Amino acid sequence: MDFEKKAPPLAVVVMGVSGCGKSSVGERVAAQNGMVFVEGDQLHPPGNVEKMAQGIPLTDDDRLPWLDRIGEEIKTAQRASQGLVISCSALKRSYRDRLRQAAGGRLAFVFLEGSRNLLLSRMQARQGHFMPATLLDSQLQTLEPPTGEAGVVTVAIDNALDDIVALACQRLSGMAVKGGD
Repeated sequence: MDFEKKAPPLAVVVMGVSGCGKSSVGERVAAQNGMVFVEGDQLHPPGNVEKMAQGIPLTDDDRLPWLDRIGEEIKTAQRASQGLVISCSALKRSYRDRLRQAAGGRLAFVFLEGSRNLLLSRMQARQGHFMPATLLDSQLQTLEPPTGEAGVVTVAIDNALDDIVALACQRLSGMAVKGGD
């Protein structure tokens, strides 16, 4: 598809609550489009990771420095005219707006949407991740779905990974042709 060369957006945030597949989808979208993938969880300050590992939900004050680090990654990639896909829960509109501001408006979001039961089963099945399944409900309560926001494509996660990635790429490609709107 190579959507990032046609027109903005040059950066894509794969978003959603824990367990939705941000990393898996983000890695594949990036690979299929010759873009760099950055795992947003690796940008969390150690205190955030420790808090989540203990089952303590993050607050806005915890998340803002992390969002700023993600914004810096986006700015760095854009300065280098490099396409970027980055995973980030981006649960609230204010968080997404903060990232949009960092990107100068040249940003798209892929919202991975699924039922609580599917998300919970995915979280319970994964191993070695710091985020316990007990935090899913707090994430769902914090989530402000990006319905109606410009520059957002929504993909249901109750499909095979290949199908999710294909839909995300197709919808992003359509956005790029229209200049990112």
